[in-house]
Amino acid sequence: MRKNIVAGNWKMNTTLQDAQALVSEIVNMVQDEATGSAVEVVICPPFPLLPVVGRLLPEGGQLHLGAQNCHQKESGAFTGEVSARLLASIGTEYVILGHSERRQYFREDDELLSQKLKAALAAGLKPIFCVGESLETREADDTFAYIGKQLKEGLFHLSNEEFAQVVVAYEPIWAIGTGKTATSQQAQEVHAFIREQIARAYDAKQALNTTILYGGSANAQNARELFSQPDVDGGLIGGASLKSRDFVEIIKSF
Repeated sequence: MRKNIVAGNWKMNTTLQDAQALVSEIVNMVQDEATGSAVEVVICPPFPLLPVVGRLLPEGGQLHLGAQNCHQKESGAFTGEVSARLLASIGTEYVILGHSERRQYFREDDELLSQKLKAALAAGLKPIFCVGESLETREADDTFAYIGKQLKEGLFHLSNEEFAQVVVAYEPIWAIGTGKTATSQQAQEVHAFIREQIARAYDAKQALNTTILYGGSANAQNARELFSQPDVDGGLIGGASLKSRDFVEIIKSF
């Protein structure tokens, strides 16, 4: 049975004081308003804030700690990088890999991301693996071919057991930080395609059990409609995750 997940990607935002206030507000609101909600919540702050945020999340509840990236090596002379093993050792459960910003600004390709996936899984982390197309790709009617290639080269080398630990996130790049959002029908169409590709690469059961998140400017106003689609299992939330009330309203959208 696949999970409903709402993951908040804080990106390079918040200070220590901001983070403490924000996560405290989220925790209190979730406990007061979303008790019993069948949704797993993942908070992904910047690296230095992981231990602080982790200590503020109740143990054994629906809130979990996630990182925004990890290095592909277990250890070594890689100044400024963070290993999956280190993340796991401080209580991190999830890690975002292949976000469009990492692909664009840091030139991360599917070969590198496949190595990061292996490292994350070896450390016991659950990867949230992002795929998605640019506006140019969509306008050229190449969306499915492009995303299919990302899945094949970045993900489908995993064994069935490894793939079962992965969450997939669809990011229409043209809808991130632009104020544009894919319609619920557009989101469902791509999510259904991703699930179909998983079934072909693995089997129908694996496809049925895989959580697929929408990651393109979901907010408190459109989340309910997006999440009502049969193949949309939650969201990877950017800007709205920095506002406690908006983020909790998204969580309550199921």
